[in-house]
Amino acid sequence: MLTKEIITEAMYNAIRLGATKMPPDIREALERAMNEETDPMAKKHLEVSLQNADSAEKGCGLVCADTGFPMYFVHVGAKCTVEGGFNVVSECAKAATARATAECFLRPTMVHPLSRKNPGDNIGPGMPKVEIIFDREDDSMEIIAVPKGGGSEIFGTFYRMFFPADGKAGIKKFVIECIKDACYAGKVCPPAVIGVGIGGTADVCMSIAKKAALLRPIGVHHSDPEAAELEKELYAASRELGIGPMGSRGINAVLAVNVDLAVTHTAALPVAVNAQCLVGRRWKALIDGSGNIKYSGEFR
Repeated sequence: MLTKEIITEAMYNAIRLGATKMPPDIREALERAMNEETDPMAKKHLEVSLQNADSAEKGCGLVCADTGFPMYFVHVGAKCTVEGGFNVVSECAKAATARATAECFLRPTMVHPLSRKNPGDNIGPGMPKVEIIFDREDDSMEIIAVPKGGGSEIFGTFYRMFFPADGKAGIKKFVIECIKDACYAGKVCPPAVIGVGIGGTADVCMSIAKKAALLRPIGVHHSDPEAAELEKELYAASRELGIGPMGSRGINAVLAVNVDLAVTHTAALPVAVNAQCLVGRRWKALIDGSGNIKYSGEFR
């Protein structure tokens, strides 16, 4: 049985590591992009971003100063038990987030949407975001912590309900327009990871787009061949926009385009786009049934 203390410790360290260590797949993708770019400004943007990540890993600052929205995706096994029940997981996330904020691993950016009052600890209605997914057979719990930067969420979120007759042509046009709008002035800190949700209801569509952007490893395509082909076409098209890192001239407006699908109403074709910024922060903690914790930035 997992205790509240163990889960809180795992969440705290996962969010701390997410803020201070760049995931290996993101680093590899940025290094490839830097080798591809020819414009001096494009190369410099990527060089500085990688230098910042190196400094953060050595204990000097954060991968990026805007640690944005604190988010936890919790994958739970069928045999996993939690002392006090699974309702305590949200309490653990609040305690972990408050501690990480107090220790300056998270910037206190969450405010009341109307009064704009800042509680100073990133805790309030809806935050930190916690999603529990029961998708394992064992007694483990995997926590993926994502400090998602504000720019990518504010300027990289789009939704539209199409007619089914608009088809893939309509989807492609919309996604490329979204990428151009999000990246042309460096608003989402490109090269971005673009998540595209197709199908479901409006909320399902946006949710799968967000998870496609945040959680999918770079270079991994959807298991559905049609979706995988759409990913490749959109990625290739994004490289023809003339937009590079941080909106400079170049070809790497995005690191990947990740599509996810959900069945939908026969009269509907909902499409959502959600961007993740170039530092792609996410780190995971795996807790086995005995309470042992392992941390990893590998998402392959």
